[in-house]
Amino acid sequence: MLNSILATFYERDIRRLIEEINLFKNEDDLWRTGRAVKNPAGNLVLHIIGGLNHLIGATLAQTGYVRNRNQEFSSKGVEMEELVAQLEALISMINKTVNCLTPEDMEAAYPIFFDEPNTTTSYVLLQLLLHLNYHLGQVNYLHRMFD
Repeated sequence: MLNSILATFYERDIRRLIEEINLFKNEDDLWRTGRAVKNPAGNLVLHIIGGLNHLIGATLAQTGYVRNRNQEFSSKGVEMEELVAQLEALISMINKTVNCLTPEDMEAAYPIFFDEPNTTTSYVLLQLLLHLNYHLGQVNYLHRMFD
């Protein structure tokens, strides 16, 4: 049951992120920073894509995704359409993966170290959702600042 709730929240919040990206009137502003936010919205989106593809896709679904965390913050100028396409693919992967987890899977130890030894999969999925929301707020702030 928790897994289906989490999958619903992931989809809702990634769709909100897509809406935020599409609200940028000038696509170049996706790669600008300002005030207290040190990373551009585009890099925050790449970070979300990379982190969730690694921690849910590669780790739980064995998708074979290989993360390059440094590139998430150094890449610039990725087109808005490409970011949206990657987020749409992320929604599909997360829905498929998280909805297939059993209650036993949710309470089992997460396959790799996360925060502390023997952290449960449900804990990690909740923590990742909270992290997504933190960055969603930053992207919202940046879009409002530039527009």
